[in-house]
Amino acid sequence: MRHLKIIVQYDGTDYSGWQIQKKGTTIQGLLENAVLTVTGKFSRVTGASRTDAGVHALEQVASFRTPSILDEQTIVRALNANLPLGIRVLYAGEISDDFHPRYSANNKTYSYMITAPGPYSPFLRRYSWTIPHTLNISAMKHAAEFLPGKQDYSSFRASGCSSKNQIREITELEITRPEFIDFIGFRFNAPMIKISISANAFLRHMVRNIVGTLVETGNGKKSPEFMKELIALKDRRAAGQTAPACGLFLEKIEYIK
Repeated sequence: MRHLKIIVQYDGTDYSGWQIQKKGTTIQGLLENAVLTVTGKFSRVTGASRTDAGVHALEQVASFRTPSILDEQTIVRALNANLPLGIRVLYAGEISDDFHPRYSANNKTYSYMITAPGPYSPFLRRYSWTIPHTLNISAMKHAAEFLPGKQDYSSFRASGCSSKNQIREITELEITRPEFIDFIGFRFNAPMIKISISANAFLRHMVRNIVGTLVETGNGKKSPEFMKELIALKDRRAAGQTAPACGLFLEKIEYIK
């Protein structure tokens, strides 16, 4: 039985997230159907991160076991031929039996995109949170200084989270203002904010809740110093709103070599 690792990229707008559910079309479900069609055998496709409904992925890592003797390039082509155009398999290769997409991961990076309203909004609104006022980036960066480290992130944990341990380690958090964005061959000089968060693992909606709290800091509803108090409170009700899923991207997953 071969163990194959795949790298998948997808636009999550039209899907109910990664994980198979009783209702709704999911990335995992579509991949498993494609694997069944291509190999003739059902295989469980396990992903590195359970992205929520509407969240996108530039580099989702998954794996499955199969008795198929098809070579990797053929598997990539065949899977893509049986997937919607919003989901693409970029790579397939054999991996050791002990590899697990989630538990073998050393670090995961999610990035969130924010834009202001303007002539570019009809194109970027599908992939960003459009905020109709100016944000204080300096205040957001100050608040963000309290987030990295190994600590309890219960204040950013959504209800329904199945994790029994709220301790996570944020290794890096960066807030930048790209001067432009290249999109489908065009360049937009858009006033954007990119928030990138790297951690060993994330709680449910953790990134979106952090972003929502940073935005409330940027618009003056919360002081930067409140972020430190918020972490100590361990109370989701005290944090900001959950940022919309459309602006969130699973950017990359790193493994110990």
